[in-house]
Amino acid sequence: MSLIDYRDPRPVYEQIVDYFEKLILQGVLKPDDRMPSVRQTAAEWTINPNTIQKAFTVLENRGYIYAVPGRGNFIAESTKLLEEKRTEQLKKQEKLLREGKELGITEEQAEEMIRRVYGSGKS
Repeated sequence: MSLIDYRDPRPVYEQIVDYFEKLILQGVLKPDDRMPSVRQTAAEWTINPNTIQKAFTVLENRGYIYAVPGRGNFIAESTKLLEEKRTEQLKKQEKLLREGKELGITEEQAEEMIRRVYGSGKS
């Protein structure tokens, strides 16, 4: 699977931001771990270094990474960010459930979908 989906309408830098956000929030990249350099990442992924730098700047502005002059970028503590993302996601799910209810999706159908997603369903 390729990191970048060129059919995705989002800019490449946003896809890179999403990729690293996910790794950080899932705990794959831990606080104070060093990020790969812009140059190294650009070479490995064959992406313009300016695009990588833009993604890293967005990650820094959002609080996912921090820069140490002369040393590189490092993963920031993400506990608060994870809680914010969870709260945001729960709000989205509640909105979708309300919309589904308005369209006639039953509670049983919603529960079955939850069981399938969380792996406790028969599907």
